[in-house]
Amino acid sequence: MPIAIAGSIATDHLMTFSGRFADSLVVDQLDKISVSFLAHKLEIRRGGVAANICFGMANLGQRPVLVGSVGEDFADYRSWLERHGVDCESVRVSETQHTARFVCTTDDDMAQIATFYAGAMTEAREIELAPIAARVGGLDLVLVGPDDPEAMRRHTRECRTRGIPFVADPSQQLAFGDGELIRDLVDGAEYLITNEYESHLTEQKTGWSQDEINSRVTHRVTTLGKDGVRITGKGLDEPVVVGVAREVTKADPTGVGDAFRAGFLTGVTEGLPLRESAELGSMLATYVIETVGTQEYELGTARFFERLAEAYGQESADLIAGHVTCPRP
Repeated sequence: MPIAIAGSIATDHLMTFSGRFADSLVVDQLDKISVSFLAHKLEIRRGGVAANICFGMANLGQRPVLVGSVGEDFADYRSWLERHGVDCESVRVSETQHTARFVCTTDDDMAQIATFYAGAMTEAREIELAPIAARVGGLDLVLVGPDDPEAMRRHTRECRTRGIPFVADPSQQLAFGDGELIRDLVDGAEYLITNEYESHLTEQKTGWSQDEINSRVTHRVTTLGKDGVRITGKGLDEPVVVGVAREVTKADPTGVGDAFRAGFLTGVTEGLPLRESAELGSMLATYVIETVGTQEYELGTARFFERLAEAYGQESADLIAGHVTCPRP
């Protein structure tokens, strides 16, 4: 049975300004600010946490079900995802709002001025999981990623009610959600996935200690940046710690966490052990850091498993190879 990935679907509009914002700002006049910057470069990138994860899983041979809300301007993006193997039949299309959009301008100092338009994402709270499960013949797992907060709450509660295992991935919403919301999103999760900073923020927001959180989830997956990933949980005698795979080059870290989730959840879905699932996630994350854009990488079978063997050993690569299909030889 397939896995559903619920969360944000967005388009990123990234502009570059040759100059310094600071040179155009008058500190004692900021309450009257009215400035314009001439950008010399524009890149439009496909994004959104749920869409990024689905793209990664599809490139590993899965057919994930994308769950989220978009505008009628989603047509080209939908075509891209479907060509790569993502099930978009359960994406809700708003009749009045545009797909969520991130608009950001970066200057020569790497300072940024950005705006996030939630748009159709606010209507994700109207989505019910039961019809989706019925359409695809049941769901083994649902990832509840950053989205409209009420949508996240609804999906989590429905998973509990219907007995569907779920992954809590609150991510960016941790900074905005109150303790009640975060406790509601985390409690009872099969997997809680955060980075190291977010793990501490989760404890602070919920008021639960590390041990209390561990008692409320089956597995806790904490990404550690350059130090890899650590997995703790029930039934584990000691933490599973996996290092990062070596990158060929560093281009842009945006979307690395989403790629790790895609690889890790592919391993989980295929019944791989936690260690090999984390190794698969870490390898896919490396491909993203080597490219600009969250969905611009290409996977070839021979090279992918050669790199897996280099990073984690031939035995691990052989085990994973029996469960993963890359789109190219």
